[in-house]
Amino acid sequence: MAIIPTVRCRRMAASIAFYTKVLDFDCVEDGGEADPTFSVLMREGAMLFLSSHTGDGEFGQAIAVLTDNVDALFRKFRARGLQTAGNPDAPQVVHEGPIDQTWGTREFYVDDPDGNTLRFTQGFGLTPCLEREA
Repeated sequence: MAIIPTVRCRRMAASIAFYTKVLDFDCVEDGGEADPTFSVLMREGAMLFLSSHTGDGEFGQAIAVLTDNVDALFRKFRARGLQTAGNPDAPQVVHEGPIDQTWGTREFYVDDPDGNTLRFTQGFGLTPCLEREA
């Protein structure tokens, strides 16, 4: 089974440019002329849908992206043009650089051009709920 998040966007071309040129996703399918309001992106084997369709997701949502090295990824994204806080002309802003969270992860957060937040997270371990109850 695969669960694929759908990210709502207003301007498909701007969203594709941000996700592919800055955040290192690949656009594997765009709707072309038949449906310019829907695209499929991939990053390290995981898919993400971009949609301008009403009802496909909400603006301002948060999506976790798990990674093995948050600091290296942050440096890579900055080298690719990710704007950090303090630049009023930047449509995308890092609200926090890589920080150690009290719950044991290391993270940085990025807003896309439509205000959706991607939380790049390292050290996210899960214990199945049933094992915790035993």
